[in-house]
Amino acid sequence: MRRLEDGRGRLRGGVALVVALVCASACGSGPAVPAGVSRQEVPVNASPERLDVYAHDRPGMLSPAVADFPSRVYVPNSESDTVSVIDPRTYRVIRQFPVHGRPQHVVPSWDLKTLWVNNNDGNTLTPIDPRTGRPGRPVPVDDPYNLYFTPDGRTALVMAERNNRLDFRDPHTMRLRRSLSMPCRGINHGDFTADETIFLASCEFSGQLVAVDTAARKIRAVVDLTYTRSPRTEKARHAVPHEHAQTGEHARTGEHARTGGRAAAHGHAATGKHTWAGEDAQARERAVAHEGAAARGRVAAEGHGMAGGRASMPQDVKLSPDGTTFYVADMARNGVWLVGAKDFRVKRFVRTGAGAHGLYVSRDSRLLYVSNRGEGSVSVVSFARRRPIATWRIPGGGSPDMGGLSADGRRLWLSGRYDGVVYVFDTRSGRLIRKIPVGAGPHGLAVYPQPGRYSLGHTGIFR
Repeated sequence: MRRLEDGRGRLRGGVALVVALVCASACGSGPAVPAGVSRQEVPVNASPERLDVYAHDRPGMLSPAVADFPSRVYVPNSESDTVSVIDPRTYRVIRQFPVHGRPQHVVPSWDLKTLWVNNNDGNTLTPIDPRTGRPGRPVPVDDPYNLYFTPDGRTALVMAERNNRLDFRDPHTMRLRRSLSMPCRGINHGDFTADETIFLASCEFSGQLVAVDTAARKIRAVVDLTYTRSPRTEKARHAVPHEHAQTGEHARTGEHARTGGRAAAHGHAATGKHTWAGEDAQARERAVAHEGAAARGRVAAEGHGMAGGRASMPQDVKLSPDGTTFYVADMARNGVWLVGAKDFRVKRFVRTGAGAHGLYVSRDSRLLYVSNRGEGSVSVVSFARRRPIATWRIPGGGSPDMGGLSADGRRLWLSGRYDGVVYVFDTRSGRLIRKIPVGAGPHGLAVYPQPGRYSLGHTGIFR
């Protein structure tokens, strides 16, 4: 495993382009270019030789496995311990049902046939039948903050955030096969490389990224973001062997493979000064709520600056369509890191807005939508230009968190984490068209079904 080290000087440019033999499918009709942005700013790569990992996510490309499912939006309400079900045609909540403690995300299974509610405090996963929108019997799973699947569909990856573990489980029964302790704190989001061999995951509380070889079940690299300055004044960090990581790699089997680890409190992630026991997840959520309020207050004072040495809090991770770069939201730095998908070097930092959080790729693979939870906005980043080209603001402010696109790409649905609502944006105009009241603390909502051949997890990463 390699680890990125401190260095001073100028960032060395670029990472080798990943060569692929994948030919993109027909594009279909994606969302129009945002209002006020010329088409020259978001050019389409028409070359059939170029890789597009989202080529099967185009409008109209629903798998036969989901073709008969009704379109619904499933919203986990973390503070209400409920799931709200919305009909996207009417924008009305048509059903609400209770689940176990602190549901965090609703995750499509690899085979697209089941939705899993991650009940973090309840230590269960609740299955939902997307044909009926109704829940089934909960399955015992320790600390399921988030859920992913290996690209071959053979393994479920449970992000045991408070226990600092990545658990490898049977994707159907959720029986534990093996646990891998993390050399970082607060593992919670991730995505796979284009060749589907490495899973890059964010560790929120220690400001790091970990590159996991899921087949070998080994950690290959650790990326330290916390003390990374602006790429204009600091070199990309270099990778070193895993033996020099903060903690050793420990792979264990059985349901008793618990670390009893402690995560640094949200406001003190860099120093680890304040911690809580793994089972005290309520303390974490109180810290998260405090962060939300504090972020709103910091906007005027800090703007989009990125002072060297500031703590990082990496969140969502998304691979670029061409497979060369991971985009990593950082809600403490108020923007997005660009990390090479081959060598895991930090390439660039792009400022978006306070509390940068969720990342969503447009249906035509041109744009990345970044939810800025601390300031109530969405930044529209061009993959071609690698910078924001538009900003959509919620009138009066808000707390846009996690969500997803409609199947046709014309609506972006995001939970309002601290406002008890769901936001719906028109991706053609950037206008907020709906605020839908739901339960308390809405978090990782899933818009379903969506185009794609299989799910890699989270609220909807499809290939």
